[in-house]
Amino acid sequence: MYAVIETGGKQYQVKVGDKVKVEKIEAAEGDVINFDKVLIVGGDETKIGRPYVEGAKVEAKVLAQAKDKKIVVFKYKSKKNERTKRGHRQPFTLVEISAIN
Repeated sequence: MYAVIETGGKQYQVKVGDKVKVEKIEAAEGDVINFDKVLIVGGDETKIGRPYVEGAKVEAKVLAQAKDKKIVVFKYKSKKNERTKRGHRQPFTLVEISAIN
């Protein structure tokens, strides 16, 4: 059984037991959160929502709140001696899917 959920403006296909990096969610480590924006529930019988499946939700446990690897943003203009180097670390939440209802 699998589901497609929407969180943080992105869509993720998840199964029970999967560990997924999602956009930062305000929750403490060990908390149980519910994703109620479920687009598709698949398995023996596939249910497709318009836009969301009625009554479906995915339960997940927060494993960690962390930051991703650094992304270097380097801007350069030739012949102008113009160089800008910046870095960015995107915060994320690591969740483990525990149930699809």
